[in-house]
Amino acid sequence: MAENPLTPPPGYRLRLPGPTEVPEAVRAAMARPMINHRGPEFRAMLEAVEAGIRPVLGTQNPVIFLAGSGTAAMEATLANLLAPGERVLVVIHGQFGERFAEIARALGAAVDTVDFPWGEAPDPAVVAARLREQDYGAVLVTHNESSTGAVADLAALGAAVRGTRALLVTDSVSGLGGLPMRQDEWGVDAVVSASQKALMCPPGLGLVSLSERARARVMRNEAMPRFYFDFRKALAAAEKQETPFTPSVSHVAALHAALGLIETETLPRVLARHRRLADALRAGGAALGLREFTQAALRSATVVVFEVPQGLAGGDIVRLMYQRHAAVIAGARNRLQGRVIRIGVMGGHDEATILTDLLQLESVLRELGHECPAGAGAAAASAFLAGAAAPLARAAE
Repeated sequence: MAENPLTPPPGYRLRLPGPTEVPEAVRAAMARPMINHRGPEFRAMLEAVEAGIRPVLGTQNPVIFLAGSGTAAMEATLANLLAPGERVLVVIHGQFGERFAEIARALGAAVDTVDFPWGEAPDPAVVAARLREQDYGAVLVTHNESSTGAVADLAALGAAVRGTRALLVTDSVSGLGGLPMRQDEWGVDAVVSASQKALMCPPGLGLVSLSERARARVMRNEAMPRFYFDFRKALAAAEKQETPFTPSVSHVAALHAALGLIETETLPRVLARHRRLADALRAGGAALGLREFTQAALRSATVVVFEVPQGLAGGDIVRLMYQRHAAVIAGARNRLQGRVIRIGVMGGHDEATILTDLLQLESVLRELGHECPAGAGAAAASAFLAGAAAPLARAAE
């Protein structure tokens, strides 16, 4: 019998930097009977989801939930914060900073960019200098640049923006839930994220948290084209634990279950686990002779980006990981195509996930002619994890 192209092969492992694997409890929540999106059950669930996501965001702000991807939430946010022709500064240090700029241009904003080398983090001093030269309505920055593994210092950027008219708007689609986010403390005016990465849900739910300054900007009426994604309607509806239009009820149920898992583990332990596993993967990759692409001082805890060894092609590694092991990792669909491979460390993974990654990656690299000691990657990761476990155990005492 021919294989069903709609069914993943046996042993399928989704190891992308998003979407990520969805825990069974979250899948089960999506399979519950449909409920009235204007009824008391959904209002109670939406209220609980908002209460559960606020600690993850580090905010007391109201949270808007949107039916759509992370890019939809990015566009909706800019449509509500930027009047046509308003000047914005886009901080670019990877693919998703470029996407922010493209969205702002499409909405009619006057876009200036400040560019940093891919693999490095934005320099807040450079951003601060640009803010002294020009009056900007907003500064747009990617928190966790999943194309490169570099993390922006939002606390320092918040300090740079403080005292100016500019709003600090960040895309944390691939960071929220796996990296610390302290929106209120850091002075971030808008955090944009989505369901399908460290929040452990399927794609389809965007979320936006707006500061008081950002909410005041939303209320402007300066020919800003918006209807379905009109945050004025969304904020008014949120006060009644509703959404202005039909929400993605099943995705909200999924996020409710995922936030329950985070609460049970506790957010500090979730964040520490992401960091520990990402660093273990880095240690194992180094033992296999893989250089990390990321040069930033702040490196991602949700994606690890390795340079492809000389003489190999990233696409071949990605292809053989799937063909030999049914493991789906990522290459690059940008200027880094063929030069890097990317592995997600998002959601509910554990140590066994990372060790399996390294064993499978080693076998593929050896098949492609890359010399590396047998078992070196898994051994290095195991040694790292053993060393990292001791302080965690002491902290739990």
